[in-house]
Amino acid sequence: QVQLVESGGGLVQPGGSLRLSCTASGFTLGRHAIAWFRQAPGKEREAVSCIGGSSGLTEYGDSVKGRFTISRDNAKNTVYLQMNSLNPEDTAVYYCATDTGYGSYCGLSLYEYTYWGQGTQVTVSS
Repeated sequence: QVQLVESGGGLVQPGGSLRLSCTASGFTLGRHAIAWFRQAPGKEREAVSCIGGSSGLTEYGDSVKGRFTISRDNAKNTVYLQMNSLNPEDTAVYYCATDTGYGSYCGLSLYEYTYWGQGTQVTVSS
């Protein structure tokens, strides 16, 4: 069974950092494209970042370029999102997602992704 579980969210002050984790089970994460999305109350779901399977190539949404970094540890079947220089506009529920087939490359369209985690809350506030 394909499962994705996010962790690492919490409350952080503006300018602080958090590292989110997405741990996969039921499939080999390194063969698939994995993406992070986020959704704040009253707003549409927004693409944050993605990483390809065999290619390892990454993409970032404009709002997080230069601040967030996506990475993968295949031995742990886990994808990370390192978030630096956080501001209140980053407050949202963060989700990781994958699709059913192999994905050498990734994209930032939510329609590319079939399986989603339950989300982890990130709150940036002073």
